[in-house]
Amino acid sequence: MAYSINQAALITGLTTRTLRNHLKQGILKGEKIDGNWSFTEEELDAYMGDPGVRQAISAKQHAVIYDFLAEPYKRANRVCTILDLPVPVEEAVEIAQFFSREITDHGHDIEFRYLNERHYARFILSGSEDQVHDLMKAYYDR
Repeated sequence: MAYSINQAALITGLTTRTLRNHLKQGILKGEKIDGNWSFTEEELDAYMGDPGVRQAISAKQHAVIYDFLAEPYKRANRVCTILDLPVPVEEAVEIAQFFSREITDHGHDIEFRYLNERHYARFILSGSEDQVHDLMKAYYDR
């Protein structure tokens, strides 16, 4: 599967501007097809494995959690879910693809972060209670 720059931004938690800067610097590899950036799983995985990028992604992941906790009075029901799954890299990538497709295709207002550690994959979902619930149900029903 190929990822768009928006999907790569959703998965990493980094902005598209940061991704474009990393493309210019050669940190991120990709291909421009019909004017749109496209990244293979291998390219995105290699990018996310870079130590500097890993640190930035980890900081962005934690920011989602800290931001959720820092807002004591929410205007609506909101949840933050962290999934730590002991899965092989290939399965982790498939799960990340599933979440990014669902969020993109269905216009969910959900913050999503993904980090693949040596022995597990971490997925963080934060958003409205209903949307996160529906997304988690779709994940377990797949």
